Amino acid sequence: MSERLILASRSAARRAMLAGAGVPFEAEDAGVDEPAIKAAFASEDPGALAVELAKAKALAVSARRPGAWVLGSDQTLAFDGGLISKAPSLEAARNRLRVMRGREHQLHSGVALARDGQVVWSGVDTARMAMRDFSDAFLDVYLAAEGEPVLASVGAYRLEGMGSQLFDRVEGDYFTVLGMPLWPVLAELRRVGVLEI
Repeated sequence: MSERLILASRSAARRAMLAGAGVPFEAEDAGVDEPAIKAAFASEDPGALAVELAKAKALAVSARRPGAWVLGSDQTLAFDGGLISKAPSLEAARNRLRVMRGREHQLHSGVALARDGQVVWSGVDTARMAMRDFSDAFLDVYLAAEGEPVLASVGAYRLEGMGSQLFDRVEGDYFTVLGMPLWPVLAELRRVGVLEI
C-alpha cells in the first residue's frame, strides 16, 4: 500500500469488511453530530442523506489527518414513507421489529472518500429487504440471543448473525446490507492508489 487509509467509523461490520478484503487501514471515530446533520438536511431522499452523513464523517477525520485518504460510510433505513433511526433500547427494537415484520424496507449505504478536507468521490447503493412474518416467540428468542449489539444497527439486526432469520428475501448486495458498498469502494481505492491495481 503506497497511500494511508483511515476508516472514519466505529462500525465493527465496516472494519471487518475492509480487513476481510485485505485492505490495510486505521480506524478513527469521526465524532460527527448525526442528528444535527439529519435535521439540517433539506432533501427527503434517504440515499442522498446516507451520502451526506458519509461525507460529513470523511471530512471530519480528513480535517484532522492531512495527507491521508479517509473513507466515510453511513446507512439510512427507509420504511413506510419515513426514515428509521437506531433503536435506543431493546424494547424499542422489539416494537420496531414487530411493526416491520411481514413488510419491506430499503437500506441505503452511502460512502465518501476524502483527502485534505475535500471529498473526491462518493456513492450510494440500495438493498431491498423483505422481512418474514415471524412470531413474537421467535422475536423474543432473537433479541435474547443477540442482545444489546443489535442497537448498533439501524434496523436492529445483523444479517451476518441470527438476524438473517428475520428475512424472506433480500434484493441487493450483501456488503451494502452490512453497511458499505464494498465493490465500488475497492475500485476507487485502486483508482487513487491506496490499493495495488
